Amino acid sequence: MTAAILGTMVVLLLLGFPMMVPLIVGSMVGFVGIFGGLGQLETLVQQVIAGIQPASLVAVPMFIFAADLMTRGQSAERLIDLVMSFLGHMKGGLAISTAGACTMFGAVSGSTQATVVAVGGPLRPRLLKAGYSDSFTLALIVNASDIAFLIPPSIGMIIYGVVSGTSISELFLAGIGPGLLILLLFSIYSYIYAVRHDVPVEEPATWAERGRAMRRALWPLGFPVIIIGGIYGGIFSPTEAAAACVLYALVLELIIFRELSLKQLYSTAKSTGLITAVVFILVGAGTAFSYVISFAQIPQAILGGIGIDGMGPYGVLFTISIAFFIGCMFVDPIVVILILVPIFAPVVQDVGLDPVLVGTIITLQVAIGSATPPFGCDIFTAIAVFKRPYWEVIRGTPPFIAILLGVSVLLIFVPQIALFLRDLAIAQPGA
Repeated sequence: MTAAILGTMVVLLLLGFPMMVPLIVGSMVGFVGIFGGLGQLETLVQQVIAGIQPASLVAVPMFIFAADLMTRGQSAERLIDLVMSFLGHMKGGLAISTAGACTMFGAVSGSTQATVVAVGGPLRPRLLKAGYSDSFTLALIVNASDIAFLIPPSIGMIIYGVVSGTSISELFLAGIGPGLLILLLFSIYSYIYAVRHDVPVEEPATWAERGRAMRRALWPLGFPVIIIGGIYGGIFSPTEAAAACVLYALVLELIIFRELSLKQLYSTAKSTGLITAVVFILVGAGTAFSYVISFAQIPQAILGGIGIDGMGPYGVLFTISIAFFIGCMFVDPIVVILILVPIFAPVVQDVGLDPVLVGTIITLQVAIGSATPPFGCDIFTAIAVFKRPYWEVIRGTPPFIAILLGVSVLLIFVPQIALFLRDLAIAQPGA
């Protein structure tokens, strides 16, 4: 059964079908093998529908729409200018500003690919002009976008929370510590790179220019206030915060900044709809696939084969990290989360691991795999956006990947990096 399902999926992938097709066909092959036909196909359809029913998933198109509005409007540019005004004059300041801009944009978008486009577009020419090599520049943009997957709101964490039943609010808090740690380590590496290659510094901005940049960025800085403050102030649920972000983005770009026309708003909404359709088809197909492989006892066979039952918490976490890292080197992150989380869920529960810690580690591994050769999705986003060859995009990635993997190991041995803010929030009176 396992060979038939995997063989069918591999063949379809090699033939160039999008990932949703192998998932659906693989589920049907498994269904036929289990029940001897398609007579009870309505059960499979019910699983697809059940996969997209959770109300939490409404946050996904909302955050995608808000990020798209920001990218096409002025919000993203104003955030970038703010970071540049304070950090651009330091040694390696332009590169540090790029990582900082990825973090700030990630705090309102939750998408690595949107961050590559929004931050990389305006900053890559400036990095090249300042003397940074194109391989370093591309690698920095692609890997710094990983921070967007950790800093709330994270679309990956929303999907994990829905699949595993883990609190999305707690996951959002747990992503802040690792995200800021990655920003710090990337900044240190950027400084070292600039010193070694004698990259010249830019002229420092005057305090008047910084003041103007701060004033221009005040409205866009309202996004993280809405998301973090609204959720943990008890005003919004994560889904409601996503809707509030869309409303706020519409007010900014249509009324205050007057950057978008109604025609552009329509095209933005259409783009969001197309992306959301793909995401929801993947979620539904992934749920059906998980149902089939669970019914066929495939996860138990795989985990039993690698001896995970005899591992302690550290062994389980390392196994999970490796599985998700390798999976996202080849397949879309959402698909990997949908397929692997149900497989590892019983083991995580048996060894008593905190599902929030597991979710944070999984989200980080998914983000790393998305920027890792051979088929990380962010690599191909950069190729499409910047019109650069594959080898040029991936050549400078090893140091950044090493840093990210180092943070992953730290999270396993020092979980409070992720859990400190979560535990602090839970400890508050009334929490």
